Amino acid sequence: MGYDVTQVQKSLGGFSYPGSPDQLADHAKEKGADQDLVDTIRGLDKDQFDGPNAVMEKLGEANVLGGS
Repeated sequence: MGYDVTQVQKSLGGFSYPGSPDQLADHAKEKGADQDLVDTIRGLDKDQFDGPNAVMEKLGEANVLGGS
């Protein structure tokens, strides 16, 4: 089981794209995401994300998403 898709989306909500994994992780942490998710976002292998779909796609590729 992975991260809940809805919770991930809430953690990224309100972020002003584009952004780096570090910027996204900082935003998610401020929104109350747990440290494991913050660390996972920070470790994503991409320089820049142009929107939430790109983040969700990369998380899907990493096989860390669970329920909705």
